[in-house]
Amino acid sequence: MLQTTFPRETAIAHAEGVSADDFRAALARLAAGVVLVTAHDPEHGPHGEDVGMTATAFLSVSLEPPLVMVSVRNDSRMDDLLERQPLWAVSVLSESQRHIAGRFAMKGRISDRLLFEDIPYERGPATDTPLVRGALAQLECRTEQRVLAGDHTLVIGRVLTAAAPSTDAGPLTYFRGRYRQLS
Repeated sequence: MLQTTFPRETAIAHAEGVSADDFRAALARLAAGVVLVTAHDPEHGPHGEDVGMTATAFLSVSLEPPLVMVSVRNDSRMDDLLERQPLWAVSVLSESQRHIAGRFAMKGRISDRLLFEDIPYERGPATDTPLVRGALAQLECRTEQRVLAGDHTLVIGRVLTAAAPSTDAGPLTYFRGRYRQLS
């Protein structure tokens, strides 16, 4: 059951003295894991098109039932797609997959079809959505709830499948505006 939650009528203004630059600089000091969120758009082209988005605002929400959350920018292609397509997937990127993160984070990028062209992936059995090979973990999800939050939407998904392939690779992280490796 897809549920949308809307904010209350009274909006809370930014505290005096908190600028967007100050806020961004402070939160840049929070290290985050990097994931590739993917979904299939069946309405784009004769066979549909796979869509991808790099995200650092991704987290576990609940163990029972298994829920995760990703934050997507309002009116982005991924936001528009996940509003009508409830199935999506997440690949937790490894330190050697920085090029994938950068490719899907570009503004004004080329078509998603071309971005997937030379990336090794397999289609998830539950969602038929790309899962990156060599990722630290792979999750397939179905949207349970969408929560509007400022200029982003929090998409909460029930985990349908989860895999953590055996690997010695470390995670790709994002800290102070750059992709980094743990050392």
